[in-house]
Amino acid sequence: MTNTQVTLIQIDNYGPWTVEPEPRREVDLQTLQSRLYADLSQLFGNREGYVFFTRFDNMVAVTNGLDREAHALIQESVANRYPVTLSLGVAVDPSPAAALGRATDYLQEAGSAQDADRTQILEGDPLAESDRAADDVQIAHFDVNDATGKYTDELNAFDSFIHIEQGYASLMRYMRRAHDALSFFVGGDNIIAVCPAMDADGYHDAIAHVREEVDVELKVGVGQARTAQDAGMAAKHALEDCRYEGTDVEFA
Repeated sequence: MTNTQVTLIQIDNYGPWTVEPEPRREVDLQTLQSRLYADLSQLFGNREGYVFFTRFDNMVAVTNGLDREAHALIQESVANRYPVTLSLGVAVDPSPAAALGRATDYLQEAGSAQDADRTQILEGDPLAESDRAADDVQIAHFDVNDATGKYTDELNAFDSFIHIEQGYASLMRYMRRAHDALSFFVGGDNIIAVCPAMDADGYHDAIAHVREEVDVELKVGVGQARTAQDAGMAAKHALEDCRYEGTDVEFA
């Protein structure tokens, strides 16, 4: 059984800040968002976590192994370096979607994301060290079959992007609906899904669904471990096994 710890990261009062005292240049906002994501990726990554950018003003992290103190230190680091602050909601559940749902509730109950008085909230209970196990996190690393040959080297760059995004959207919806998994586009033709304890049949079904719905062929490597990074590296190695063996689904 998995036991995924999810942290919702929300920039405080971000919408009003972007337009007060007057609208800020979009290039400056995009720069701030990308730098903040890069810093958070490193701050959580140094503690064996994963961060996914989603909408940038809201990000999702898998944080097994990070306690409240570690979360608070990350908040402090961001507050010292950026003109914005972060609120964090933390929750644990065998279902990644359920964990994110509770983490979201914590922040919504503390106030609106555009409430100037709701800043640097840290709510929720990280997974106790005594409750942690070697199989808490299951990560699936999906990859489009021959994306370079089918899309990158054949189509207009924007049309290639459309095909990849269609595959991502189809997979994201299916994995959320069928398995309570959270799937995130991570660049190129790669999608990482944070999953409950799924078996090979579940992954074969997901791949078949995407193929039938949007005609995008996928393969996936799956890893399971104590932390997100260890599970993710195991998944990457399993994906290499797919490439070597010519298979669609491989477990580390």
